[in-house]
Amino acid sequence: MKLFARIVAAVLACGTVFSAHALVIGITEGVTYRATDNEIEARFDAIAKVLGTATRQPIKVQVISSYNGLRDALKKGQLDLAFIHPSHIAFEAIKGSGFKALAWTAGYTEYKVSLLCKEPQPIQDWATVAGKAFVTPDPDSITAVMTRAMLAEHKLKPIDVKLQTTRYQDAVPFYVENGFAAYGATASGSVIKAWKDKGGKTCAESRPMPIKQWIASPRLDPSVANALRDALLGLDQSEPGRRALATSGYKGFVAPSDEQEKKLILWLGL
Repeated sequence: MKLFARIVAAVLACGTVFSAHALVIGITEGVTYRATDNEIEARFDAIAKVLGTATRQPIKVQVISSYNGLRDALKKGQLDLAFIHPSHIAFEAIKGSGFKALAWTAGYTEYKVSLLCKEPQPIQDWATVAGKAFVTPDPDSITAVMTRAMLAEHKLKPIDVKLQTTRYQDAVPFYVENGFAAYGATASGSVIKAWKDKGGKTCAESRPMPIKQWIASPRLDPSVANALRDALLGLDQSEPGRRALATSGYKGFVAPSDEQEKKLILWLGL
């Protein structure tokens, strides 16, 4: 009986340790917009609390500003869950490290790159683009990655055009307006609207892409991953969830599409 009691105590102790294990959520917003790590963390704290309640485990939020730092954390298995703005990094982890998409962000499933220009008509013959100057945000931003995919789709390599970069999306119009680039790549709705309001044109548009994706580590217990997925997809169905969404600035999260995911991974050349 004493041996049985010790076994039961050990099992219960293990159960307590497991339930107390903190799930680590990595948060990476884009590098081409201006926000501090503290501002980003504050926006996700309420969502983390809802996820903690759903899984009955404490949650640790870790903001990772560096894209390469994020890649490293994903490869080393340091994150249980990640909210990733640049979809190419989410797709890299899905294809290369076995991560699984849990949810996409509502309102961000149709992210498109537009090419700002002064030309009156859209690009008809992409061969005429060769040799012209392009400006994109940070070269590792999803906007720049999608721009290179657009070029590849039209049989152009990066070396066939004059690519230059500026860190922030709102700086892109300056290059086109002042003749430093023939085409400026941006996916910012406010930047595109301001450009068009001043009489500017857009010459091309990319295929749509989901950004701001939630992905889960393959090391997560399936029951925990399912609880996280259900909690994310159901945030807008409860008062605590709606308050968390209001703090985050997002409307909600939707189920991902495996078929679209596979097509986009191929399009991006990952």
